[in-house]
Amino acid sequence: MQFQSLMNSNVLHSRRTRCFQRIVQNYLLVLVLLVVGTSSAHAQLLNYADSGRPEAPGLELLQEEPHDLIYFTGKSGGGWVKTRLLDLPRREIPAAPSGSLKFSIVGVEQQEFVAKWTDIENIDFWEKRLERETAERIKAGDFVGAYPFLSVLIRDYPARPGLRKLRTEFLWRDAGRRAKSGEFGASLAMLEELRRYAPEYETKTVLTAIGALTDKLMEQLVNDGKLELGQQLLARLEKEYSGLSLSSITKWNARFLSMAEDKRDQALAALEAKNFRDARKFSRESIFLKPEIEGGTELVRKIDQIYPLVNVGVLQTATVLDPTRLDNWAARRAGRLLYRVLFEMQGAGPEGGEYEFIFGDTEQSPDRQRFSMFLEPERLPEPLNQVDGFYLADVLADRVKAQSPTYFSPWAAAIQAIGLDGPKRIDCILRRPNVLPSALIQVTVDGSWFGGEPGSPTGDYRRDVVEGDVVRYVLKGEPRTELQPREIVEIRTESAADGVSKLLQGEVDVLDQLFPADAVRLSRNRKVRVVNYPLPSVHMLVPCSEHEYLADKTFRRALVYGTNREDILNGELLESLEVPGCRVLSGPFPAGLEDNDPLGYAYDQSIAPRNYEPRLAKLLMTMTMKQMESEASRKKEKPPELKPIRLAYPPENLSRIACEAIRSQWQLLGLEIELVELPVGRAFPDPGTADIAYVSAAVWEPIIDARRVLGPEGMAGSTDQLVGLGLRRLEESKNWRDARDRLLDLHAIAHHELPVLPLWQLVDSYAYSRELLGVGSDIVSLYQNAEKWRLSK
Repeated sequence: MQFQSLMNSNVLHSRRTRCFQRIVQNYLLVLVLLVVGTSSAHAQLLNYADSGRPEAPGLELLQEEPHDLIYFTGKSGGGWVKTRLLDLPRREIPAAPSGSLKFSIVGVEQQEFVAKWTDIENIDFWEKRLERETAERIKAGDFVGAYPFLSVLIRDYPARPGLRKLRTEFLWRDAGRRAKSGEFGASLAMLEELRRYAPEYETKTVLTAIGALTDKLMEQLVNDGKLELGQQLLARLEKEYSGLSLSSITKWNARFLSMAEDKRDQALAALEAKNFRDARKFSRESIFLKPEIEGGTELVRKIDQIYPLVNVGVLQTATVLDPTRLDNWAARRAGRLLYRVLFEMQGAGPEGGEYEFIFGDTEQSPDRQRFSMFLEPERLPEPLNQVDGFYLADVLADRVKAQSPTYFSPWAAAIQAIGLDGPKRIDCILRRPNVLPSALIQVTVDGSWFGGEPGSPTGDYRRDVVEGDVVRYVLKGEPRTELQPREIVEIRTESAADGVSKLLQGEVDVLDQLFPADAVRLSRNRKVRVVNYPLPSVHMLVPCSEHEYLADKTFRRALVYGTNREDILNGELLESLEVPGCRVLSGPFPAGLEDNDPLGYAYDQSIAPRNYEPRLAKLLMTMTMKQMESEASRKKEKPPELKPIRLAYPPENLSRIACEAIRSQWQLLGLEIELVELPVGRAFPDPGTADIAYVSAAVWEPIIDARRVLGPEGMAGSTDQLVGLGLRRLEESKNWRDARDRLLDLHAIAHHELPVLPLWQLVDSYAYSRELLGVGSDIVSLYQNAEKWRLSK
């Protein structure tokens, strides 16, 4: 091998002795071995040799720095050297080279070398090696191996003359391989990329292949019941291949039309048989398959006029029907459909909730110590007009009696006397000024109020048929309007995403609760309206057993520090989307949707949520164990065992995802966690079945709900003295200023004592087809205006 080192700008000419050249060669060899040979167990390749050829590195070539290979003639001594990329015109060997070539050897940074062109046999340029590797692998069918070489060429050498051929060959042949193995989607993607990149490449053949692939893909989607995806694919093909006579477009347009006509015929047959449920179902499936089918839209409207019916997609069907439930979304939703409440919350105002007295009107004296109710039976529909003041006064009085099953301690503590001024007026004299007495008497009104059976419905609907995940609520009297729904059908979906799919396909008209990220995405759809409920839900973990460690507030504090709530909320539940109003909480009350929001009147913004600090969590757990061991030793008892913690959650995917994430984080603390999925319709576990429960609560009126959450008879069942004192002081508030100050005090107590473990608040939302009118945009419960719903003609 004949080349020389340039050192200190002094050329070592060929007249130097051959011995000295050998010294230089050995020096270089040692350097190469030190720099390269010891750097990796997978890359012990020399950068220089005086004989033979370099070993082919395969895919590991891409792990090396870009370099050229110079091969020397046998006459000059042979061998090769790996050099930095050579600075040659057009990166080619000159047509008639003369003189010498300067180069740098990879791994020998401070040396520059020179060789005569007459001693150089060939130069293997880096980009040509990449092209050769790519072509050889494509020819051998090794597309996985060819792809990284091709990617480097596209990135670094996009103007190479042979690149277009390589890339088109790769796309065409790999698409064929994938099609043979049944990867129709991937194969289609490659062919369409080929058509975009090189539309001149085998145009007729490529289009024929795309037609065959889309045919197989459509067949697969239809057989799997993924009609929505099939229609989306067909619509895209019609748009992108207009005028190109793609065979699959004609075939599947005809196929969808035939399927739609079959559904239309089934709908007509069901209509003739007065099977309105099936008629509605088949008619909607018909226009979903082919929106422009002749007479399809008119048939749907005709059926909706004859028998209006609304399908509602729900994450949970209700097994308990109670519109006043704090912790059970499904019970609260469906309960409003069947029952009226004495004072129904209509929304939020600057000073607490806004309530409607269903029997008439109310008035509160300026000193807030007299609360009067005026019954207006002449303005009320059946059967509400049957209730008089005498009966209602008895109901209110029963809630004061400790022995009564309807006893409510906050109401008993507030009332001094109940008086009647005829059958249409009731006066409640309060022991002290009360800021919101109507919130104390949210009493469910059932049929017994009107001489019927206890528990019988007083709303417009009754529960009819339960068929698996389908529950039908049927209008129980004459419709108020011609288009009032005769049925409201709740259909339990497998997940929030499944509900969105059913809404878009027309299988349901309404979704009662959306995953926050789905709400953001669905709001972009023109056929659907997405609306936020005005009041957020508060999510918390509620201890619900005699688990000795969970009874210790230091251990509960450890669990809070060991839960990365910010990460779960933003990463798992919101999917990294920004949803205003959703935030981590430091207490059991809502924080409002924005700064200075009156909805957050109970929330102390100065109390920051505890950060995620797993080391501190471990320390607090150790402290708890040591304290318990010390106490047991003092009493000469066996210290309590840290048993597995059973974490219960409602059977819907938002709660499930949150609890799975919480379990993973608690397991990192060394805890053993068992997840317990509650039965459908249940939101709180039975005694003895779980230790702590994930609860989504409607804490919409903290001044009253504080006791329902924290009190001894509430969800938390707290007997903590500080919590009890805070609740009593709150209920003694004489004005809104007192109430707010004492709620902030209670927030601070709850933050310190942790009767519940606060997680986050979510802004819940609902969605419905724009063909459904009368739903409303400022409702606190989905069925708040159900009697006004109507399907557009």
